[in-house]
Amino acid sequence: MNHDFQLIFQLPENAPPANGIVEALAEAGCDDAMVGTGHPGRIALEFSREADNARQAIDSAITNVQTALPGAELIEAAPDYAGLTEIAKIIGISRQALRKQMLNRLDFPRPIHCGNPSLWHLAPVLEWLRQQRNYRVDPTLEEIARHNMHLNTRQQHRQAELLAQNQAATA
Repeated sequence: MNHDFQLIFQLPENAPPANGIVEALAEAGCDDAMVGTGHPGRIALEFSREADNARQAIDSAITNVQTALPGAELIEAAPDYAGLTEIAKIIGISRQALRKQMLNRLDFPRPIHCGNPSLWHLAPVLEWLRQQRNYRVDPTLEEIARHNMHLNTRQQHRQAELLAQNQAATA
C-alpha cells in the first residue's frame, strides 16, 4: 500500500551542502521522496512510500533521514495540522458547510489553536466526520494523520521539556 506524507527536519549545524544532502538521502533509502532545501537549516521531504501500514512507512522514512543526516531533528510530520478549508477540501465539501457543522455541533473536535485561522489535528476531525456524519474518509489518510498527530504531539512535548530544563538551569 502506498502512503503519501511529508516530513520536515531541522538540520544539524555540520550538515553537508544541499547537493550532498540529496545524495546522502538517496543512499539511505529516501529515493522515494522529493527533497526541498529552500529554507536554510531545514529540509522538507515529500514521500510516496510503499509499506504495510502508515506507521511502518513514516517511521522507516524518519530512520532513513536520520541515518543519512545524523543529528537531524523532526520538526513536523504532515498531514496533521489543518484548517477548515483544508479539511473541507479533503472530504469534498465546502468550507462553509464544514464550518456550520463545527459551530452547530458541540461534539465537533476541539481545535489545537483558536484564532485566524484555527487549526485542528486532522485525525480526530476525520474520525468524527466518518463516525458522526457518515462521510467517506480515506482510511489510509486517516491512519497517516493519526500517526503524524502522535509524532507531532511527542515533538511538542519534547520542546516543552527542553524549555523547562533550560529555564531551570538558568534560574
